[in-house]
Amino acid sequence: MVKDIEGQENERPLIFIGNDDGFRAGGLEALINIAADYGDVVAVAPFEHQSGKSSAITVDFPLRVHSIRNTERVKLYSVNGTPVDCAKLAFDRLLPRVPDLLLSGINHGYNSGNSVIYSGTMGVVFEGSFRGVPSVGFSYGDYMPDADFSLCEPIVRQVIEKVLAEGLPEGVCLNVNIPKCERILGLKRVKSASGYWKEEFEERVDPHGRVYYWLTGQYHNAEPDNPATDHYWLNRNYATVVPCRADQTAYDYL
Repeated sequence: MVKDIEGQENERPLIFIGNDDGFRAGGLEALINIAADYGDVVAVAPFEHQSGKSSAITVDFPLRVHSIRNTERVKLYSVNGTPVDCAKLAFDRLLPRVPDLLLSGINHGYNSGNSVIYSGTMGVVFEGSFRGVPSVGFSYGDYMPDADFSLCEPIVRQVIEKVLAEGLPEGVCLNVNIPKCERILGLKRVKSASGYWKEEFEERVDPHGRVYYWLTGQYHNAEPDNPATDHYWLNRNYATVVPCRADQTAYDYL
C-alpha cells in the first residue's frame, strides 16, 4: 500500500513509463497495457523518434507537453524533447508523487552490449535510478514499426512482478533484452558483451548536388563465444537481464 501526495492511502502502485521511439510506438503501447495490470500508469514520451539520444537534455528551446490520453488508470503525454527531458519533466511536473516503479520501452531493437551507453531507452532508466526509483528498460529484437510484442509479455510480467515485490539495490537498474524468435527458452542474468560499433558513414548526394553522410554500421562483438554475455544468449533464443549502474567510476583503478 502506498500514499499519494495528500497522504491518502492508495492500493495501486504508481508506474512511470518512458521510451525513445516516441509516443506513437507500438512498444510503448504494449508496455502501457501490461503495466496497467499492476498499477496506475503515467507515460511521458517524445513527440518524435529519439533513438540514440542517451541522457541528452534540451537547453536551447522550450519544452511543450501535450495530453494524449487521460483515463482513470492511464495518462499519456508527449513532449517535444528527448527521452530524458520527458523523464525529468515528469518527475518535476507531471507525476503526482514519486513512482514506485519506472519502466522504459519496449524499444524497437536491442539495447545489448555497449548500446546501453547510446540508448535513449536506458537514459530514462538511469534517470530513474538517480532518483532512487526501481527502474527497468525493455528492448525487443525487432526493429520494425509494426513489430508484434506479444512474445515479450511473459518476460515483461516476470520482471515487473519481481521488481515490485523485491525492489532493486540502491543505484542498480536493469537492462532487459528479448530476442525475436518462435519461442523464448528462458531468462539469463548476464553481463553486457564487450565490443564496439563499427560505424560506416555512407556518402550520398542530395537532389541539389550537395554531399551528405548517412550513419550505417554494425556491432562488433569482441567475445562472441562467452556464455556470460547478453549477445551469446540472445543468439540462442534466451532473453537477458543485465544489472547496470549509472555510476561509471572505475573503483578498482581508483
